[in-house]
Amino acid sequence: MRWAALGFALGVWLLQRQPSLPGSSWLVFFFAVAAVGALGFSRRLVPAAAVAATLAGFASLGFAWAGTLAHLRLAERLEPAFEGRDVGVTGVVAGLPQAVDGGVRFEFDIESPGSGVPRHVVLSAYDGAARDDSPEALRVRAGERWRFTVRLRRPHGSVNPGGFDYEAWLFERGLRATGYVTRKGIRERLSQAVPRYWIARLRESVRDKLRNALSGHRFAGVLVALAIGDQRAIDPDEWRLFARTGVSHLMSISGLHVTMVAGLFALTMSWAWRRSEALVLALPARKAAALAGFLAAFAYCLISGFAVPAQRTLYMVGVAAASLWLGRSASASRVLAAALLLVLVLDPWAVLSPGFWLSFSAVAVIFYVGTGRTAPPGGLVHWGRMQWAVTLGLAPLLLLLFQQVSLISPVANALAIPLVSLVITPLALAGAVLPFSFPLEAGHFLLELLMAALAWLARLPSAVWHQHVPIAWTVPLALSGIGWMLLPRGVPARGLGTLLFLPMFAVTPPRLGTGDLQVTVLDVGQGLSVLARTREHALLYDAGPAFNAFSDSGTRVILPYLRGEGVAGLDAVVISHDDRDHAGGAGSVLEALPVGTLWSSLSPGHALLAAPAWRLPCVAGRRWTWDGVLFEFLHPSSDPRAQGAGRVNDRSCVLRIEANGGRVLLTGDIERRAERELLRRAPALLPADVLLVPHHGSASSSSQAFVEKVAPRHAVFAAGYGNRFGHPREDVLERYRRLGARLLRTDLGGALDLHVTGGRIAIEVERDRAPRYWRE
Repeated sequence: MRWAALGFALGVWLLQRQPSLPGSSWLVFFFAVAAVGALGFSRRLVPAAAVAATLAGFASLGFAWAGTLAHLRLAERLEPAFEGRDVGVTGVVAGLPQAVDGGVRFEFDIESPGSGVPRHVVLSAYDGAARDDSPEALRVRAGERWRFTVRLRRPHGSVNPGGFDYEAWLFERGLRATGYVTRKGIRERLSQAVPRYWIARLRESVRDKLRNALSGHRFAGVLVALAIGDQRAIDPDEWRLFARTGVSHLMSISGLHVTMVAGLFALTMSWAWRRSEALVLALPARKAAALAGFLAAFAYCLISGFAVPAQRTLYMVGVAAASLWLGRSASASRVLAAALLLVLVLDPWAVLSPGFWLSFSAVAVIFYVGTGRTAPPGGLVHWGRMQWAVTLGLAPLLLLLFQQVSLISPVANALAIPLVSLVITPLALAGAVLPFSFPLEAGHFLLELLMAALAWLARLPSAVWHQHVPIAWTVPLALSGIGWMLLPRGVPARGLGTLLFLPMFAVTPPRLGTGDLQVTVLDVGQGLSVLARTREHALLYDAGPAFNAFSDSGTRVILPYLRGEGVAGLDAVVISHDDRDHAGGAGSVLEALPVGTLWSSLSPGHALLAAPAWRLPCVAGRRWTWDGVLFEFLHPSSDPRAQGAGRVNDRSCVLRIEANGGRVLLTGDIERRAERELLRRAPALLPADVLLVPHHGSASSSSQAFVEKVAPRHAVFAAGYGNRFGHPREDVLERYRRLGARLLRTDLGGALDLHVTGGRIAIEVERDRAPRYWRE
C-alpha cells in the first residue's frame, strides 16, 4: 500500500507539471503499463523488484488517471463566441457569497444555456456598494436559483515567478470561467431553495448566526472559519500574524479539529453504548464508537467545505474504522498511505495546493518521530519534541512554497494547538448549534487572549526566517539530513545530518556581474511594477494597483516575488505618479521592507510621503551609478511651471537605465505632451533597446515621433487581460510593429525577465518558461 500510494502520487504530480496533456493513445499506453503494478504484489518477486514494479505501475496509473480527468475538465470551456458579450443564464448560487468592495462574489452553477458555456463559474456583481447588506447591493444566498445577464471570460490570472497561480486555483475547483453580472441586464430570483444545495444553505445559515451573535467582535471571522471553514472571513492582517507565528494551519478546518470532533463523538458513543448490555452483545462498543467517530468527522468535513487537510483526516479515520470493523490491524503509515491514495483518486489537482503538501508532510513527520520508538519520554518532553520535529521537518517545504519559516512556531503552536483545537473550536461548534451565544462569547474571549500572546511573539526580533527560494538540488539533500537528524536516540552521529541540511541556507542563486542589469516587469494586471537589479542593489519602479481595501499588488505579487529572489530590502523605490494602478501597492512594500530612497512625483500631502524613507522628487538630470550601471531621470522637468501643468500622467517619472551595452527606458503613464517635451529637451537620451511603452499602450501616448526616436528593439506593454480600457490599442501595436520591434505583453505572457549583459539582451516570458496545460 505504501509504495503504491507514493507511486500514484508521483504520477499525478508529473501530470500536473505538463505543458500540454498527452493524447488518448498515450493515456491508453499508460493504463496498460499500470498493469505492471499488479506484479509488485506478487510474492514470487524479490522485494526490490516488487517495489520497483509497484512504483512504476502505480505512477503510470496516477499519470493516466489524472490525465483522463484533466481532459474531461478541459472539455468544459467557454467558447470564444460567448466571451466578452452579454449572455442570459439561469442557474444556482453554489457556494458562500463573499462581500467584496462594491458588491458580492459567488460561485454559480449554470443550468442554461448548456452549449458553449461551462457549468461552474464564478461571478461578481458590482453595484458601487461596499457591503453585501447595503440596499444597493445584489443580495444572493446559497442555494437560490437566479436568472442573470452576465459577461464571461475564460480563466486568466497574473503569472509571476513563484507567485500564486490563480488559473490553477480556478481549474482545481472546476471553475471554468469568470465574469460579472451586468448592472442593466436581468437580475431575477426564481426560487429560494434548491434542494440539492442544502449543505451550502446550511453553511451560510451558520455563518449568518455566528456573525449576528458576534457583531462588533474583532475576531469573529476566526470563529466563523473554525466552525465552517470559511477562510475568507479572516482578515488579511490576521493571516499575516498567523503566518509569522506558524499557526495558520489551526485557523481553518485542520486535521486536528476533525480528529478532535471524531474523538469526542467516539468517546461519547463508547460511554453510552457500554451502558446497555443488549447493545454491547449486538455490537462491540469499539465498533460503534469507530462508526460514530467517522460519521461525525464526515459531517464536520461536509460543513467545512472539504479542504484537503480535512479530507486527509477523514480518510485516515475511515481506514482506521474499517480496519477495526474487519478485525485487521493497520499501521500508521498504511493508514496515511490509504488516505493519500483516496485524496488523489478523488481530486488529482490537490497536489497543486500547498495545504496538501504541508498536511501530509506534517503527519508523516509525526508518525516518523512518534511511532516505533522505545521508552517514550514524558508528556511535556514528548510534546516539545514533536513540535521541534514538525518545525524542522516542514522547513524545506515552507521555504520552497513561501520563502519563510517561523522560528517561534514551536512555542506558538505549543500554546495555540491545545487552546484552539480542544477549547475554542468546540465552543465555536457549540455556539453554531445551540440557541444561545454564551459559547461564542467565551470562545472569543479566549481567542482575544491567544491573539495577544501571538502578537507579542510576532514582535520578537528574528521571529521569522526569510530567504530566497532554495536551489532545487538542496531540498532533497535537506530532507535526507532532517530524516537523519530525527532518527531515534542512540543512533550514532545524528548531528551529521546538519551537514546535509545547511546547503539549503548556504547556497545562494548566482549573482549578477559588475555592469550587468536584470529588469523584471511583473504581471500585476492593469497596472505597472518593475524591479531593476544590479550586482548589489535593487530598485522598484511603481508598485501596481490596489485591488480593494484589504489587498494590493504589494502583498499579492511584489513581496512574494522579492522574498523568492532573496531581496531583503530596496535601495530605492520610484513611484512615477499618483494613479492608483501605479502607487496602490506601495504602502505594503514600504511597510514590509527597509527602503533607502523614495523617488516620486507624488502630489503634496500624498499618504506615501509619510513613509520612513529618504524622500526626493524625481527631477530630470538626477543620476547615479550602481555597480557600473547608470540610472538617470529624464522627466519631469525641474521647471516648477512645467511640473504643475497638464495631466497627472504627464508628471510621471521617466527613468533611463544603461548597462553593458543595453539601454532600458521606463516611462510610466506619460502622454503626448510629455513626449513632445522629451523630444525637445533630451532627444539624444531617448533611444533605447527596451522601452516600457507609455500608459499601457493607450492611444493618448506613443506618438509617431516619439516611437521613431526611441526606436526600441523590444516594446513592453504592461496591461491587464481584457481590461476595460482596451489597452494596448491596436493602432499603437501596429506603430511598433512597423519599426520591427518585438512586442512583449504581460497580459498574454505574464511576467517578463530581461537580462542585459555584455551587450546582449536575453528575455524570458513566464508563461513560456513554465507552461501548464490548464493555461490558455
